[in-house]
Amino acid sequence: MIFLISFTPFQPTFGLAFWSLVIFLLFWFIMSKVAFKPIAEALNKREHNIQSSLDQAKNARLEIASMKAENEKLLAEAREERTAMLNEAKEQRNKMIAEAKEQAKAEASKIIQTAQVEIESQKKVAMQSLKADVGNMALDIAEQVIRKDLKSDNAQVDFVSSLVKEIKLN
Repeated sequence: MIFLISFTPFQPTFGLAFWSLVIFLLFWFIMSKVAFKPIAEALNKREHNIQSSLDQAKNARLEIASMKAENEKLLAEAREERTAMLNEAKEQRNKMIAEAKEQAKAEASKIIQTAQVEIESQKKVAMQSLKADVGNMALDIAEQVIRKDLKSDNAQVDFVSSLVKEIKLN
């Protein structure tokens, strides 16, 4: 028991300090061979993995940015193409409307010309018929005037007026 009382950890003896130092150095040497190298290698490997992951993430961001720019470019081209197609469709629509208007005008002009020609021909036929009727009426009037022996000019005018009233135009 005396030995336990004389033991003080704060006042080590030279032997204890020496053997503690030897054991510590031996432990340090063993640990450097067994544990420190694998830990250092694992840390280096982890650092390398983290750096490669960061590089891959940076490359992915750059690729996404380039894909986004390409996508924007494709969208702009699609918008331009859509606008061009709409303009072309409007032009074709306007062209078709103009052609239809021109065709309708031409047909209307043909119909008007045909109607005018027909009106003129019917007018000529009516005039000829009217002339023939007037001629026949004049002959009828002359025949009746000649039949009647009239003595004065006033009597002739009255007689012609009464005959004109009697004749009904068809």
